[in-house]
Amino acid sequence: MKNLATKHEQILEYIEGLPIGEKISVRQIAKALNVSEGTAYRAIKDAETKGFVSAIERVGTIRIEKKKKENIEKLTYAEVVNIIDGQVLGGRAGLYKTLNKFVIGAMKLDAMMRYTGAGNLLIVGNRTQAHELALRAGAGVLITGGFDTEDHVKKLADELELPIISTSYDTFTVATMINRAIYDQLIKKEIILVGDTLTPVEKTAYLTLSDTVGDYHEKNKKTGHGRFPVVDQQLKVVGIVTTKDIMGYESDVSIEKVMTKKPLTVSQRTSVASAAHMMIWEGIEVLPVVDDQNKLQGIISRQDVLKALQMNSRQPQVGETIDDLITKQFDISTSNQEQSNVYKFEVTPQMTNQLGTISYGVFTTLVTEAANRALKAQKKGDHVVENMTIYYFKPVQLESMIEIHPKVLEAGRKFGKIDIEVFNENKLVGKALLMVQMIDR
Repeated sequence: MKNLATKHEQILEYIEGLPIGEKISVRQIAKALNVSEGTAYRAIKDAETKGFVSAIERVGTIRIEKKKKENIEKLTYAEVVNIIDGQVLGGRAGLYKTLNKFVIGAMKLDAMMRYTGAGNLLIVGNRTQAHELALRAGAGVLITGGFDTEDHVKKLADELELPIISTSYDTFTVATMINRAIYDQLIKKEIILVGDTLTPVEKTAYLTLSDTVGDYHEKNKKTGHGRFPVVDQQLKVVGIVTTKDIMGYESDVSIEKVMTKKPLTVSQRTSVASAAHMMIWEGIEVLPVVDDQNKLQGIISRQDVLKALQMNSRQPQVGETIDDLITKQFDISTSNQEQSNVYKFEVTPQMTNQLGTISYGVFTTLVTEAANRALKAQKKGDHVVENMTIYYFKPVQLESMIEIHPKVLEAGRKFGKIDIEVFNENKLVGKALLMVQMIDR
């Protein structure tokens, strides 16, 4: 097992050392490092997850530059190929490059060139001269309508290492698809992942299988923590040990005998919100963070989660999710005698189902947001919904104005209970009861 883990790391190091734009294959890696094709395949998939290689249909796997979080809204030409199901006609070596904007070439040639510069993508039809001029200006080219281009243009694309791509879709469809992809990237940028906030393995206190209860006490005294991951020789997480586990045991007892095996873990790609939910649901303070090989990457604590959630609430929203679009339309109407706000909300066409009435998902988002705001008005902190019961009495039509009345029935240190009534034209159309758990410090 030790040898396999080492080989995996060696392959990852080898791939990371390859020049940007280099093409990679399972067979080539297996041959170069004298490993089985299965081992090479697993390592390439891991490299793809880590973001320094990209698999492109009909092109292959290419070493790319790892994206920085703040640069996530930029797409690579390789990603464009995947989005629009394109075919690469030339300039494959430049697929790893990122583009900063796209230009739709629906104007005269000289006007088109004024808008086209280095790092752009010109979306244009069957206009060979435009293809050539765009490449010379440092831009990639996307030819719509399934057209080809001339051989000298393909040769120029290869020389300049700028991709020239063909797609069967029309210009409008392509622009919509790329816009959507950029928008999705912006939404992803707003979602904080465990990898953005974890305590890295170099700063993580952990125990090994050869350690004893005495070693636990020493670590506990030194760090003040009561919960430590237990790892084997390859740094793979095999257990977790807490104060409860070691109670009543002598100092010389092996950690392996007292630890809890197969502990809950998360990966760097897990969202912080999911990690928070796991911690509250299971009543734990710390989660080990592992890679695909179950190797320890660090830990995430409740404090890390709270810090991340608070930081995220102060971020300006760039890419809006459906939930953002819904909650943005909340309008505080009045305050009733019980000091609880009443919210008004208009049902827009995109919030309806195929029958033209409010969709069940939108209704759920509305009652959840109303509960969230009612708790915040009572100065309660972050929480997760544990249980929700919804009664949906009457369909709510398109362009209706509804009123949402949340009422906090109970709000303790650990739990909260919120009752919500929803009215349309003074008639009760729905009710909900939510149970939440507070994320305490």
